[in-house]
Amino acid sequence: MANGNFGVCAGCRQQIMWIRTRAGKNMPVNPQMLSYRADPSGVEKIVTQYGDVVTGVTGVDPEQADGIGYISHFATCPQSRNYRRKRA
Repeated sequence: MANGNFGVCAGCRQQIMWIRTRAGKNMPVNPQMLSYRADPSGVEKIVTQYGDVVTGVTGVDPEQADGIGYISHFATCPQSRNYRRKRA
């Protein structure tokens, strides 16, 4: 479940929220909840309040939605390239 830890992005100074993913990693997300529809061909990564990461589209009618979630802050932060960890 969302752990509700809020903070401020060091790069863009916007408010963020931390969610622990099912993999046990903390992910920064934008704190606005969005309706989404799961779609494997979608371009957005949605993080649910339970830590699942879903590929899909946001901005769908709540009656047509599969659920609600958050967008990874890395997807919207203009400074994200400066804060991503290099893969091994």
